[in-house]
Order: sequence, then C-alpha cells, then structure tokens
Amino acid sequence: MIDVRMFTVGPVQENCFIVREKDAPQALIVDPGDEPDKLLAALEDLNIETVEAILVTHTHFDHIGAVAPVARATDAPVYCPVLETEVLANINDYLWPGFGPFESYDADHTVGGGETLELAGLAIDVVFTPGHSPGHVTYAIADEDAVFSGDVLFQGSVGRVDLPGGDWPTLLASIEKLTSAYSPETTVYPGHMGITTLGRERATNPFLRELAER
Repeated sequence: MIDVRMFTVGPVQENCFIVREKDAPQALIVDPGDEPDKLLAALEDLNIETVEAILVTHTHFDHIGAVAPVARATDAPVYCPVLETEVLANINDYLWPGFGPFESYDADHTVGGGETLELAGLAIDVVFTPGHSPGHVTYAIADEDAVFSGDVLFQGSVGRVDLPGGDWPTLLASIEKLTSAYSPETTVYPGHMGITTLGRERATNPFLRELAER
C-alpha cells in the first residue's frame, strides 16, 4: 500500500507528490515545482530518512523550480525526460515573464518511456505521454493503481497545448494510451487541481468525449 502526500506549491498552484510505501523511511518526490523549504520540512515531518529519487514528468518551470535545492538537500538523483534535459539545465532561459529566477540542474538520469524503475520498494513504469510538452512522461505504479500524470490529464480538464511542443492529437493519443493500459480504478495524481481516476475522466471529462464514445 502506498502513501501519497500532495503539496500544492508556487504561484501556479502546482502539485508536488511525496510517495512511499506505508510508513517506509524511503520515498520518492514527483515534480518539486517550488517552495523547497516546505517540501523539505514535510520530509522531516513524515520521518522520511532517504529520498531515493526525484521524478520529473516534464520541465515547465512550475514543475522543476525546486528540483535543484531539493536534490542538493537530499542527495537524491533526478530523473528527467530525455527530450527536455536542456530546459532543466537552463531553466531561466525558459521562464514566463514575471516568474523565477530558479536554479538549474543537470539531470542524473534520463527517461524516455518504456523503462521500469525500481525505487523505494516500488516498480514504476515510465510512459511516454507527449502532447503538453515534447518529452512529457507519466509515472505509473501499476501494482498500486496509481499514475502521476503531470500536465497530461486533470480532473475535468487536460493539459494545455498552446505552449511550444504542444499538440492536441498527440495529447489525446497519450491520454488514450493511459486509459487503455491501466484500469478505470487507477488513481490519477495530476500536476494541478484535484485527484481523480482514469475511469471518471474517460467517462465525464468534457475534453475526452472522443474517447468516451469509442
């Protein structure tokens, strides 16, 4: 059984997740986007001794703003989509006006989809889910019916496709890949807004009517 804690951080209200087996001293962090002190304090409050990895779904600034300070404080290796390492390494070149500055980071490991990571006692499938950004990946823990969808799928919405590298048909295909590969009961832990399930979104999400009719 996994214990997932959600922390909504930064001005864009991004969801960062601390993930571990119940009461385990080791954990993962998914998308530390901002407020590193808040996230580090949460690790201490949860009695987490080791962060085995920081998993990045994509490199828009609101998902990676706290990667460098959290990695430095925890000695955790950072896994980044292979197509987007340049952004993580030069974050301030890719900011929207009025945000930042943030500290850049050179990824320790890259992922592109198709890998299975064995971290913190969990088997994590890496699924290539572009459409919101070119290299976007989703992290799925199939044994626990959980996916960390970044900005691919939200409660009642989907990731925007008007940013560089965004594409609606590609995003829809990525969402269909997730709904086909994992059970409807799978919990979706998204990069923004509330927690939901794949089945609920396929059936009720207004952006997914094409899928609901298939």
